[in-house]
Amino acid sequence: MKTLKFEHYQAEQILRGEKTSTWRLFDDKDISVNDKIKIIDKITPEDPASWQVIGLGTVKEIIEKNLGDINADDMKNDRSYTSQGAMLNNFKQYYGDRVAPDTPVKIVFFDFKPGADKTPSQAMLLEEANLYTDGGSRGNPGDSSCAYVICDVNNNVVEKSGYYMGMATNNQAEYLGFKKGLERARDLGIGKITLHSDSQLVVNQMNGIYKVKNQELAPLHQDVKELAKSFETIRFVYVPRELNKIADKEVNRILDQQERARHRKH
Repeated sequence: MKTLKFEHYQAEQILRGEKTSTWRLFDDKDISVNDKIKIIDKITPEDPASWQVIGLGTVKEIIEKNLGDINADDMKNDRSYTSQGAMLNNFKQYYGDRVAPDTPVKIVFFDFKPGADKTPSQAMLLEEANLYTDGGSRGNPGDSSCAYVICDVNNNVVEKSGYYMGMATNNQAEYLGFKKGLERARDLGIGKITLHSDSQLVVNQMNGIYKVKNQELAPLHQDVKELAKSFETIRFVYVPRELNKIADKEVNRILDQQERARHRKH
């Protein structure tokens, strides 16, 4: 389930029924109509241990505009600014200099039901994270899987997962690991990501050092580039395999599991 984090005063407005919308830039979280979202109150922003899930929301309507097209009626639903410049400067505090009048914004309207569990998962509390990803193919192309590991800034593991892909190449599996990991980080509301991978090729392609010449990789590369726009900051970092052991182990666990399942059938 996706999450949305709010400042404490905004969460109190939601609880009182005074706030039923939010503005999200750069297609943040890929929020869509009918999405279920956990709403988190950042009671003390600098202390994630104080944060709480205050309830569940359901997205009812989305209006998409550029910031330069926002009008007074739009501001009635959520916030008011003295000028367009003041609005742009506010968002630059969160997203940096890429904010401009042609920046897309989603005005998201939601229903709210108070309650739900009161303790967010550790992953939901992260504002910044290290993301380790891996992908592997036995045969290249052959049986493939990918995995991601989300860690806090001290490299404590808070969440991991993996996926069986079927027939694919090593590089396709690596790219899908990037994609799955970033999708999960986006949905958790993590704003700052350092993605670590032992695929020098994919890291260099994401950093623009290498061109993507393989047409089978081009769509995956584009998907990851679009996902990267969802974060305040993102870095792609190459690490040797020995520093990516947890994700690598998850990839091999999934492939071993598939192999055992096939043997049992025979």
